[in-house]
Amino acid sequence: MGLAGIRWLLDFALPPRCPGCGEITEAVDLFCTACWGKLEFATGGCDRCGLPLKPGELQVCTSCEVSPGPLDRVRAALIYGDVPRTIATHLKYGRKIALARTMAGLMKRPLADLSQDALLVPVPLHRWRLWSRGFNQSLLIARALGRPLDPDLLRRTRATPRLKGMSPAERRRTVKGVFALRNGASVKARDVILVDDVMTTGATAEACARLLRKAGARRVELLAFARVVR
Repeated sequence: MGLAGIRWLLDFALPPRCPGCGEITEAVDLFCTACWGKLEFATGGCDRCGLPLKPGELQVCTSCEVSPGPLDRVRAALIYGDVPRTIATHLKYGRKIALARTMAGLMKRPLADLSQDALLVPVPLHRWRLWSRGFNQSLLIARALGRPLDPDLLRRTRATPRLKGMSPAERRRTVKGVFALRNGASVKARDVILVDDVMTTGATAEACARLLRKAGARRVELLAFARVVR
C-alpha cells in the first residue's frame, strides 16, 4: 500500500476534526462553519497594547501614553471567547497537544507585526505544575511558530496559586518577583517576544518583561493566542 492509501486509511479511522467543537472537517486545523463564525480576530487597536482605541485616540491609547508599562507591544490572534477558551482548555487540561500547532497557525499573522529578529521565550510554569501537567503549553506553541527559541530562558522560582478569580492588583502582587533568568543567560541588547496561550490582565507577562528589561533586553513584546478584552 502506497502513502496515499495509508493516508486514506488514517483519515477514515481518525478523520480531521474542528479544533473548536470536534465536528469532522475536510482538513486538519480547519474549523467548522459555526466555530469559524464565532472567532473574533484581534485586529487594529492601540499600536502598543493592541486594545481597541477609544474615540479621539489615534495610534496609541491614552493609557499607554500615560503609563506605557514594560511591554513594548502586545499582539494576540483572537479575542477570548467560547471557541478560544475551549481550545486553550483542551490543550492544557485535555492534553490535546496537537492544538498547539492550530493555535500557532493563527498566531503567525500577529507575529508578523512584532520584531522580526526577536528571540521567542515561552512564559514558564513552575516545576511542580510542569510535572503534574507534563508539558508547558506556551512552549509547545512557541516551537510550532518556527522562530528562534530559547525554551528555558525564564523560570519560576516559586509556586503560586492559580490567578483565576484574582483582581488585577492581586495578580500583580502574586507574580511579583516570581521569575528569574537561567543561570548564565544573557539578553543584553536582545529583542524578546514572550509567548503565552491566554492573556487576561497581563500581570504575568509584565512581571517577565520587567525582569528581562532589568537584565538588559532592548525590546520585550508579547504574543498570545487569545486575550481577554473587558
